[in-house]
Amino acid sequence: MNLIILDRDGVINHDSDSFIKSPDEWIPIPGSLEAIAKLYRAGYRVVVATNQSGIGRGLFDIITLNAIHQKMLAAVRSAGGVIDSIFFCPHAIADNCDCRKPRQGMFNAIAQRYDVSLEGVPTVGDSLRDLQAGFLAGCKPILVMTGKGVETEKNGGLPPGTIQFENLEAAVAFLLAKTEEQAQPS
Repeated sequence: MNLIILDRDGVINHDSDSFIKSPDEWIPIPGSLEAIAKLYRAGYRVVVATNQSGIGRGLFDIITLNAIHQKMLAAVRSAGGVIDSIFFCPHAIADNCDCRKPRQGMFNAIAQRYDVSLEGVPTVGDSLRDLQAGFLAGCKPILVMTGKGVETEKNGGLPPGTIQFENLEAAVAFLLAKTEEQAQPS
């Protein structure tokens, strides 16, 4: 099974320092929906792993988060793609939970749900914590320059082997070309 793990805010949709608190505030980054559709057509299972501390901070509730995710899922479907599942951490930083990235709890849950090792599974994020959580779980970290990506690159400290792309669309083009190259008989 080909699996890829994506962060949400700053990778699939535009991020906001004041959080995405309603479906109206969820706006896809150009090319991201089409990139997910390409992954789906190539046989990838697309999983989203996202910190949503706005719930723990009382900025929005689970019903609102579900509405935001329904909008995202519908937008991806209309582009011809599918997001297989969404894992989220609702906790605030002070809760000190295991699921909030940079900890790998969500990634462990993904591995358990799909009964796979995450060794070498690509994970795409725009922040250091996204990449750290994936790296700890054995994933191949991919930094995109959308969202907080430029700032993340500038601050350094990226996990070993992190590769960088302008956006999700460019990362997916690279992954699919590499997958196709590996499938070619030698």
